[in-house]
Order: sequence, then C-alpha cells, then structure tokens
Amino acid sequence: MEEAKLKYISVEHDGAVALVRIRREDQLNALNLALVDELVEVLEACDRDDAVRCIVLTGGPKAFAAGADIGEMAEMTAIGMKKLGQFRVWDRIRGVSKPILAAVNGFALGGGCELAMTCDLIIAGESARFGQPEVKLGVMPGAGGTQWWTRTLGKARALELLWTGDPITAEEAWRLGIVNKVVPDDRCVPEATEMARRIAERPPMAIRLIKEAVYQALDTTLQDGMEAERNLFYLLFATEDKSEGMRAFLEKRRPSFRGF
Repeated sequence: MEEAKLKYISVEHDGAVALVRIRREDQLNALNLALVDELVEVLEACDRDDAVRCIVLTGGPKAFAAGADIGEMAEMTAIGMKKLGQFRVWDRIRGVSKPILAAVNGFALGGGCELAMTCDLIIAGESARFGQPEVKLGVMPGAGGTQWWTRTLGKARALELLWTGDPITAEEAWRLGIVNKVVPDDRCVPEATEMARRIAERPPMAIRLIKEAVYQALDTTLQDGMEAERNLFYLLFATEDKSEGMRAFLEKRRPSFRGF
C-alpha cells in the first residue's frame, strides 16, 4: 500500500528499521476493521522490503491501542461475525518473518493487548497498562488473548486476568514475563528503536529462522522442535552471511551481514 494513501497508519524509515505508528488518536487508537487491514498490509510490505530488517510498532502517548472498536460489533450477530471472519487477518501478522517490536505507552487493552502480544518483543513505557476487559462486555478475547496469556503465565494466572478483566501495570507485566523492558514513557519508542537497530545488525536469515524455530516450539513436542531447529541450523550453512560471520570472527573484525 502506498504511504500517501494510508489513513490510520504512518511509516517512518530509520536505516534498516521501519517505525510503524497507529494514528487514530481521537479514538485512543481503537482497532476498527479498516485500521487492522491497513496495518497488516503495511507490515507485509515491510516484510517484503529488503531494506527493512526490523519493525517497531507503536501508538500514541495515551494509548498503544485501547481495544477493538465496539461500535462496529455492538449490533453484530453470531452468524454475521462468523461470516466476517475478522480475526483471520491477524494470522497474517504472525506470518511476518521479520522481527516486530511493540513500543507501548498508555492503554494496551483487549485487541490492543493482543496486538502487542502478537509482536515478538514488547518495550513498555511506565504508563502502559495491559489487560483483557472483554469479559466486562459479555464476551471474551478473540484475537489470541486466551492463548498468549496462558502460554506465558500458565492456567491459573491467565484465568485470573481473563475472568476479572482487570488491567496490570507495565512493571507487573515485566515481572510476569510479558514485557521485555520498562522505561520512562518518553524513552519507550527510542529504546525500542535502538533494540531494533541492534537486531537489524545481525544476519537477517539467521534472525528469520530463529523466529521460526521459537514459534514452532510453542506448537510442537520437544523432539519435533529439536529436529526442526537442527534443520534450520543446517540451512544457514548455505548462506553468505554464515561464511562472513565466521571469517570475521577468525579475523577478529566486525562482520558485515548482507542478508544472503
């Protein structure tokens, strides 16, 4: 999608890092269908762009994304929701092969929390609040909330959070292993961008296959995961970056990875 045609999303390029920002501030970045479609197209475009090696996804100072747009769903029927299949597009976010770092300030609730957890890493500002309040509306998470929280926290803590619908602070999210780092609000995007730069300096194919192996570990047995890891490891020996990395080590110099 051409950047000039974007309505809800902006994209800035900082070297090999793409900063993707949700821009629906008047609605606390509530995720309507058009916004999510636009976001997915932007993320996939970044994934195809060889100049981009890492993506930072952020919102505004008050909200990363305060949840789904309830106005779009309030009058929907079960059959209407099933036909719409609005969550299928979220699977495409998980299909992005490049690292995605979420920089979260303010509210990350409901679909906004699920969007942050769909990213690979989360840097949170001190003001960030994470939660799944869907139960308070008579429904439940539908974009992965029950799955991400359970895989991270285990059954008991996940059920507590999902049943009460109460949010948690950034500091608590860090203690629970949801968040990688908590920083002052004004440092959230810069810290995420700096981490993205460090990742972007690593060999792109190795980064991509590490991501693939880690997510396979969530969906398979240990033995199958080990076998998948070995095969991905062997595959990297076909890359120029492997040769460059090992030569640079032996020659005691900084490697220059090209993504091949």
